[in-house]
Amino acid sequence: MKRLLAPTALGMMLATSALADAHSGMMTTYQSGQPTDLYASELIGMRLYSAEADYDALTEESTVQTDAEQNWDDIGEVNDVILSRDGEVKAVILGVGGFLGIGEKDVAVEMSSIKIVNETDDANDFFLVVKTNKEALTDAPAYERQREIDTADTASDVATDGPRPMLEAPAIERDGYEEAKLDQLTAEDLTGAVLYGASDENIGEVDQLLLDDSGKLEQAVLDIGGFLGIGEHRIAVTMDELKILRAPDGGDVRVYIDATKENLEKQPAYDG
Repeated sequence: MKRLLAPTALGMMLATSALADAHSGMMTTYQSGQPTDLYASELIGMRLYSAEADYDALTEESTVQTDAEQNWDDIGEVNDVILSRDGEVKAVILGVGGFLGIGEKDVAVEMSSIKIVNETDDANDFFLVVKTNKEALTDAPAYERQREIDTADTASDVATDGPRPMLEAPAIERDGYEEAKLDQLTAEDLTGAVLYGASDENIGEVDQLLLDDSGKLEQAVLDIGGFLGIGEHRIAVTMDELKILRAPDGGDVRVYIDATKENLEKQPAYDG
């Protein structure tokens, strides 16, 4: 749970201080952090827990043991922080769900609903807890960034250069791996996963996942070829065209497609 202030953020703070010294009166600087201060870099990426049974009893002075989260439900991860124009933290954007059979969505949770609870043995470590449940989160409206509403992509809006031939998922097995079902995976498991041909050649990676209007996973956008993001050819395929294998310990994920890099580079590009 520990987070470090990013070097870029630290550099901005130092630069701001120097600017204030050089131009006295232009603005007010914040000279020294307080023990109760929080950085956005700390919140982003933290897990948020539902502590229905304990929530009402928790206060600003409450502390809990290091493994307290084992008694709570892990409901998602903080993806972003929403600020008002006057600098007030209004809400956090929480990625909830994450199991592809359900579909991950963003939910904006008001900061006033979140309690920050310190660990008993480490005052610098803390948990974020709310009072909710899976049913309430399932029913909660998905949060949409206003600037993205007009350009949001769904699988039904996929734009390509034209029709492309559908592929059959390769019938392959690999020692040390077993076939993974979509409801056993998260978006994090697949996004960035290496894409292999039937002969185990590395031909690209999974760039992003596309949901239909009902929130069901429908397609994957693949980056084919290229090097360090240069010269890649992007195509969108259905999940039925892929074979996903996973190590039994839940670690390494391998995504297979029954085609070569050359074949896929000739398919119509995805332009989402």
